[in-house]
Parts: sequence; structure tokens; C-alpha cells
Amino acid sequence: MKNQIVSISMGALGLLVASTMPVAAAGWPDTPLGRAGMLVAIQEMEIMLLTHPSATRALEAWCALHHMADPPVVMARKVVRSGPDIVPERVRAELAVSATQPVRHRQVRLVCGPHVLSVADNWYVPDRLTAAMNAALEQTDVPFGRVVAPLDFSRQRLEFTRLWSPWPGSAAASPAGAMIVPPAEIVRQRAVLRDAHDRPFSEVVETYTNQMLDFPPPPEVAR
Repeated sequence: MKNQIVSISMGALGLLVASTMPVAAAGWPDTPLGRAGMLVAIQEMEIMLLTHPSATRALEAWCALHHMADPPVVMARKVVRSGPDIVPERVRAELAVSATQPVRHRQVRLVCGPHVLSVADNWYVPDRLTAAMNAALEQTDVPFGRVVAPLDFSRQRLEFTRLWSPWPGSAAASPAGAMIVPPAEIVRQRAVLRDAHDRPFSEVVETYTNQMLDFPPPPEVAR
């Protein structure tokens, strides 16, 4: 089971590395003030993610707050996976399904304008969704949260991990004019989604990228 989870994480990492541009272009200076400002931005991002049951809505709110796209609409870009798609035993246990009950897997990049904000792995039980929802998930790129919104779902968080922090940075002084370049992955969360009757119908693993920070820093940090 652990190997399956690791392979999924490594697959997501490959996608992030291939599709992520350095955040240095946004102009976050590699200074103590710049690193402190970026840490505050990451903390604000975490609060937004933790206070929204839908990651799609959280990302749209973040994109709008920082004027990252006009309009600030998040779209899902499905990833075509090769080879067998094995459902981890952990996922079956957390969704309370048998070893033979169908569970589908959908992996997407969630984008807002030119920014790849996250890579999401989503396992869901088709028998617990409507026919229209299943068709939308199979045939379109509409984000999962938007498709299943009529279920009035809640999010049971199982994991929320900050994968990187800009603070305190290297002990060595950075060259004048240097910019902070975060790694591809910044935050990861794992959760089970439950419908209005508290029945689990999906497990998601969402990995948020450095492009979440691809906006200009506040003037007091940039100067």
C-alpha cells in the first residue's frame, strides 16, 4: 500500500516539475523581509484552504484576491494515466467500500489563468453520485468540487502538511538582487468528502504548487 501511495506522489511531483515556472518571476526578494512576507502569504493560503470545504472555491477566492487571472475561474485539466490504476487499500477503508466495489480515480491539474495551482488525485465511489455527476466527471474537465456541489458535502481532513517554508532560509547572505525560488510543492492535504447524510463518497489528495505564490509581493516587501 505504501508503494502505491509513493508512486502516486511521485507522479504528481513529475507533473509539477514539468509544468511549474519559478516564482522568482513574481519578484519576491531573497531578503529577511521578503522571506517573512512570503511566509505570511503561505499562512494566509493555508487558512483559506482550511476554511473552505471545496478546494475549487478556495483556489478561486485566492486567485481573485491576488488578481492572478481575469476572470478568476479555476478549471481542471485531466491527466491521462497509463497502466493499471490500483485503488490503495487505505482509500477503500476510508471510503467504507468492499474490495470489489467500484472506485474510480481522477487526476487533474487545477489551473487559474496561466497558473497551475495544484495537482489533485481524487478517488470516488460512482454508486454514491448521480448519473449526471458521473458523466460530468468522465466526459468533462469541470472541477470535482463543482460537479458534486449539489451533495452539500463537508470535508473531513486527514492530513494537512506544509512541505516547504521560506523561513529562515539559508544562513549565508543572498546575493544582492536575488529572488526566492520555492520548490515545486508547497502544501499537501488529504481529506474524505462526505455528503449531507455523512456518507463518504470521495478521498482527495491535493498538492499545491509554487504557482500559488506567483503574484507580486506587497510594496513594503518588494522595495
